[in-house]
Amino acid sequence: MKALLALLLRWSAGTLVLAAAAGIASGAANAVLLALANRALHHPRPWADGALAGSFAGVCLLVPVLRAASSYLMASLAQRMVTDLRRDLGRRILDAPLRRLEELGTPRLLAVLTEDLAAVAAALRALPLLFVQGAIVAGCLGYLGWLSPAALGGVLLLLALGVATYRLPLARAERLQREQRELADRLWGDLEGLTGGVKELKLHAARREALLRELDETGRRIRRTSVGSATLFAAAAGWGQMVIFGLVGTIAFVLPLRGGVPGEVLTGYALVLLYLMSPLEVILDALPVLSRARLGLHRAEALGGALAPAAPPAAPAADGGGWRSLELAEVTHAYPREGEGDFTLGPVSLALRPGEIVFVVGGNGSGKTTLAKLLVGLYAPASGEVRLDGAPVDDAGRGALLQRVSAVFSDFHLFERLLGMETPGVDGRAAEFLETLQLSHRVAVRDGRLSTTRLSQGQRKRLALLTAFLEDRPICLFDEWAADQDPVFRRFFYLRLLPELRARGKTVVAITHDDQYYGVADRVIKLDAGRVEYDGPPAGLPSRAPAAAVALGGGALAGAPGEG
Repeated sequence: MKALLALLLRWSAGTLVLAAAAGIASGAANAVLLALANRALHHPRPWADGALAGSFAGVCLLVPVLRAASSYLMASLAQRMVTDLRRDLGRRILDAPLRRLEELGTPRLLAVLTEDLAAVAAALRALPLLFVQGAIVAGCLGYLGWLSPAALGGVLLLLALGVATYRLPLARAERLQREQRELADRLWGDLEGLTGGVKELKLHAARREALLRELDETGRRIRRTSVGSATLFAAAAGWGQMVIFGLVGTIAFVLPLRGGVPGEVLTGYALVLLYLMSPLEVILDALPVLSRARLGLHRAEALGGALAPAAPPAAPAADGGGWRSLELAEVTHAYPREGEGDFTLGPVSLALRPGEIVFVVGGNGSGKTTLAKLLVGLYAPASGEVRLDGAPVDDAGRGALLQRVSAVFSDFHLFERLLGMETPGVDGRAAEFLETLQLSHRVAVRDGRLSTTRLSQGQRKRLALLTAFLEDRPICLFDEWAADQDPVFRRFFYLRLLPELRARGKTVVAITHDDQYYGVADRVIKLDAGRVEYDGPPAGLPSRAPAAAVALGGGALAGAPGEG
């Protein structure tokens, strides 16, 4: 509760104060209604007392107005704060080093962005009601003190005892909630495997059953912690109700034994304590929500702290992204591999120039994609330097390098909109290239939005080229793009698209296993176990078929590759 209020104060102290004031005033008005009702019960002719009746009616009208005002102010503040929190976390994720995001994993990121922020939003929506109910409790206790300070002392003593014993099951329930939240990260990982690996699971019965057993085990543990925490919270709430009934019993059976207690005091205490059961129940029911929100806020803040920011991406360069050279000087990069020790790439020294086609080749696990990510600035080197036009690329300058690159990775993501390319005529340019890619019969672009992305993997990769083409950046990176293409589009990629990009002054870095097309490249860089084994013209490497033997002829990007 304190963490939430502190966060709200940082966001908008004025709105929070107004919402709290309206809620407290609404609760106090409820207490005033009780006092007026108790007074009317002991009035010989309450209907004849115009001031009493008028006061009661006026306060009745005031209560819903104040409550609605508090709810509106808090709802608007809460939604604005959660939206800003999600945007802030999103920006931190985008600004964080890629390697750090890979270490944290997608399940943890998604769990915070969905479950944890949803828990914070639920608690913020409950705050106006807590302001009202808390003010009712405070106002009722104040009224009881006005009726009999001595009796109020006894009531507070019993309430303090009830709160102290209430904390015992509450602490255990909060521990179970923390365990449940940790299990949620594991569940997200299992669900990601279920949805992303459905083909592999269908092909391997033992793997499928193993994953289902993991889902069952995780679900069983989540069910145990969820039911356990809910039961403990319910038991604690029931104990709180029993404390109130105990107080009412004391008023009804013990206080009269003392004698000399006015009837108005006895009925007032009984009436108020019974009335308090409802606001106290609301407060007790809100405690699990507040507990989950406190945990969610802690997880969100922990994630924000774990995302040590790299430099934010730079704006497009005023020169259109021109460059003269991109160098790696004795660059190394290492990362752990489960059960195999650390993998180290390098030291690597090489240079790229505008208008050349460079193929990066080598066996699986040789470091090709890692090298490509170092070249374009997605990874920072552990040692050595990346230099753009002779100047070292540090964290502050890495964004400028990133903005010069268009890439299609093997694990690419296909956006449904042409984000960041909302310029006049983009639909027409996109339509022309879709025709070249033989996708115009499946996909259309209207107002920068793709009509569909539900395509085969090969067609999706072709569609990913659309973004790279429209971005028109000087460096293009293709990570095994042709792996999912049929022979016709594979020839189109190597013999038509890549030479056309080179003719337009682009530098192309292509990770490939297609040795029959090595002759298309100006240079081939071959990696083996993280070391550069060869860097030179393709003639230095064996090739099964020269590129000229499979040439298509015809125009470049303007021509279609033919049916495939």
